[in-house]
Parts: sequence; structure tokens; C-alpha cells
Amino acid sequence: MFKGFYNLTSGMYTQQQNLNVVGNNLVNVSTAGFKQSRYTASTFDDVMYSRVGNVEKIYTDIGRQSYIRANSDIYVDWSQGVPEPTNIPLDFAIMGDGFFAIQDLEGDGISYTRSGSFSLDDDGYLCFPGMGYVLDPEGQRIQLRTDKLNVDKNGNMFHKDTGAYLGTVGVYEFENVEEQLEHNGAGFFTGEGAQAVEAPYVLWKYLERSNSDMIQQMTEMLTCQRALQSCATVTKMYDEVMGHSSSDVGRMG
Repeated sequence: MFKGFYNLTSGMYTQQQNLNVVGNNLVNVSTAGFKQSRYTASTFDDVMYSRVGNVEKIYTDIGRQSYIRANSDIYVDWSQGVPEPTNIPLDFAIMGDGFFAIQDLEGDGISYTRSGSFSLDDDGYLCFPGMGYVLDPEGQRIQLRTDKLNVDKNGNMFHKDTGAYLGTVGVYEFENVEEQLEHNGAGFFTGEGAQAVEAPYVLWKYLERSNSDMIQQMTEMLTCQRALQSCATVTKMYDEVMGHSSSDVGRMG
């Protein structure tokens, strides 16, 4: 009798989760190196099948109908963003696969990002402001002491005047980014198993733009909002119908 409430509640929950993901994509349209995400959901019985199935993936049917959808996963779009020239000597963009490695200020952990908007701290170390130190291919901090640089396509940095070698910006890759990386609270990624790329392609004085498209995200947001409003409206109507069915039908009998 009240099965419709499950469907409608599921719809509102799904669209709210969609709005959260799309809203985050929209906010980060101008964030260098940002990778947009997409929310997916599956029916509750599919989720249960994945839990009760055996090693051979032979599943037991635990019901004939599913009235609610459950959170499946949030997938990251790893496609390349457009490189944008900045003419700033401490800006870098990776072409192809890979991430910059940032060691936190306490030296306890490493995060990964596609954003190469770096600066120098008071001791001349190359760093990501507010996050930590940029690492070289050997996992060491890079002390430049100057932003007068010349940088080749592999991220090797030289003093602009003397030509002295100063260090190399490390680029790291993962065998399976979907399984090995996850978002941390600061908008970067964390994971294990990173390997330094031997010959990365790095653009100097460039930043990789976000791969999130404003028009597309705005369209998806409007679609989700309308779907959420529709579910809420129909829920109210369904509640009124159920109210009549439980009161008026009884009197008719």
C-alpha cells in the first residue's frame, strides 16, 4: 500500500546526492587541476546481491522487487584539462597521466594533485601554499631559493642566469587511479603505490584548467533540482491519497 513512498524517498535522496556532487563540480570550475566527479546509484537489491554472492558470483535472489536506490559510488573523470598559460615562473602543468606529490607540513603524509600552482616558502622550498612541500622524483623536498628559472619539458629546473641545476619537479603515477586514489578533505587525493614517471611531459608557466564545464554542470544542476522538486510534490500528493484511502474507504465499507 505504501510502496510509493519508498520510490519517492529514494528519488529525493538520489537527486540530493547528485546535487551535492554537481555543486562541488560547479564550485571548482576555476580550480586549477580539478577533476569533476559523477554520482551513480543502483537499486538496493543489486547492492544486496553484491554482498551475498559467492566467489563464483552466483547470487541468491532475495526478493522480486526493489523499491529504493542505494549509493553506488562517486566516479572521478580523469580526462585532461586544457593547459592555460599564466607566465608565472612557479606554475606547472602535467600533460598526460600523473600527479604532483605534496608532503604535508609535518612530513607525515603525502597528497597528490594535478594543480601546479606553487610558490616558495621562507626557506626557499617549493611548496603548495597551505598544504606542504612539492617533492622531486626521489621523494625529497626541492629547495630552489629563487624563482629565476628555466624549466625543460621533463620538469628539470635550472637557474636562469647561471644555468645551474636546481632540482626536478616530481610527477607520480598509479597503476589504477580508480582503486588506489581517493579524495581527502582538502580536495587533493591520497593513496598508496605511487611510482615516479621517468620522462614526464611538464609545461612550464602553465596551469591545467578544471575539466568541469560550467554550462554542463549548470544544466545538470537544474535537471536535478526539478527532479527533486517533482519527487517532493508527488510525495505530498501520494500522502494525501493514502490519507483518503485509510479514512474514506473505511467509512464506505
